[in-house]
Amino acid sequence: MSKRELHDGIVGLIITLTVGLGHYGDPLWLMVPALLGLTLLQSAFTGFCPLYYTLDRVFPKG
Repeated sequence: MSKRELHDGIVGLIITLTVGLGHYGDPLWLMVPALLGLTLLQSAFTGFCPLYYTLDRVFPKG
């Protein structure tokens, strides 16, 4: 599994879980996908993604 596939899986899982928690639980959980969206937006402009940074540290080769 490539880092991109792992990244997409993690982000997709977080968004799906927190939207469900926001719908069935406390609406404040909807702040998580909102912040994730802002992080993805800034990543498009700066090229820095905290998750890729972490994955590079955990899996240095690949």
